[in-house]
Amino acid sequence: MKAAAIFIVLIMLSGCSNYAQEIPIASCIFTEAINPGYSKAEELQEVISELVNKGVPGTAVAVYSNEGWWAAAAGLAKIETRIPMELCQLQYLQSVAKTYMAVAILKLYEEGKIDLQASIVQYLPEKFLKYLPDVTTVTINMLLNHTSGLPEYNYQPNYVSKLLSHPNYFFRSEEYLQFIEGKPLNFAPGSKYSYRNTNYLLLALIADAITGDHAAYIAEKIFEPLGLTNTFYRNDTGYLNYPNLVNSYWDRYSDGIIENVSRMQQTNVASLVGDDGIVATPVDAVKFLKGLVEGSILAPATLELMKTWVNDKEGKPTYGLGLDYATFDSKPAYGHSGGGLGAGCYLYYFPEQDIYVFMGINLGTVTEGPILTNAEDTVDKFFEVLLRE
Repeated sequence: MKAAAIFIVLIMLSGCSNYAQEIPIASCIFTEAINPGYSKAEELQEVISELVNKGVPGTAVAVYSNEGWWAAAAGLAKIETRIPMELCQLQYLQSVAKTYMAVAILKLYEEGKIDLQASIVQYLPEKFLKYLPDVTTVTINMLLNHTSGLPEYNYQPNYVSKLLSHPNYFFRSEEYLQFIEGKPLNFAPGSKYSYRNTNYLLLALIADAITGDHAAYIAEKIFEPLGLTNTFYRNDTGYLNYPNLVNSYWDRYSDGIIENVSRMQQTNVASLVGDDGIVATPVDAVKFLKGLVEGSILAPATLELMKTWVNDKEGKPTYGLGLDYATFDSKPAYGHSGGGLGAGCYLYYFPEQDIYVFMGINLGTVTEGPILTNAEDTVDKFFEVLLRE
């Protein structure tokens, strides 16, 4: 859930109650083969340990390069019982789920079941359309690249208030749309870029209308072909009740004191569709992006469509069809980042270096605070070391 715009609202409302909501976590065994002689292993391990020393509860990373696989963890998956962070544990991917959702839509495009340039009115059921402003000129493509102009449910104070005052409340997809009912488009469709979770919620509802179950379709078209056996998205009755799911923490007062918000994080993520909701191990996350880039899921021409970047307000490329365009240490990358109440992560591919990386933490990133501020330099250092030639 990418929610930078609700920072102030969250801080204003966060004093409502104390969320001591830890969840049980069991030990697990990491079985993937990694290269113990990776040339940057020692230095990267030192950097992620520094991240923990600066107050981040735990972190886990996976890297694939011309030296093969390397992965490592540091800190704790659960502070209360001193359970160490392990590579076999599940991390919240947060908004990285948008890339998976985009791939599913593009698979439907390849199958001739959806027209990217068609109005969403052609595909979205009437029961959802009634909550939206005039969207006849909003296309599927505009949802994918965040140029729709639709209002963001995540920005609505009544949504944030309900989320925080009822931390264990499970939202239905239709409720998210009710929060923006009657609100006009923020700008003319296609006229500019503005990141909105609403866009990907609608894509999930459209995929449901076409396939009957977008989560099952994602499992069939993405998880199964790539062998992602440690990736989960709304695919079983015990969804998110996994013994190796990390606990989540939040510095809600932005004072450097963190609280366990695992139940709230778990319920919030379980409520989200399309724009969030996936949990995976670090290696599985990298396997997904690697499979995408190497053409194991989409045709080359479709992958190139994903890399049709729209520009930000400064005229710089910023987003494609479910892919974020970013730079780390001045090196271009594409993939996605994610942040939520109790977790944050990066999943990117660096084409010039041919390096894939995932980094996840079990600390919320939607509010500012001294821990995250102090950790920023260490994250930068991680990418500097990773990309050094």
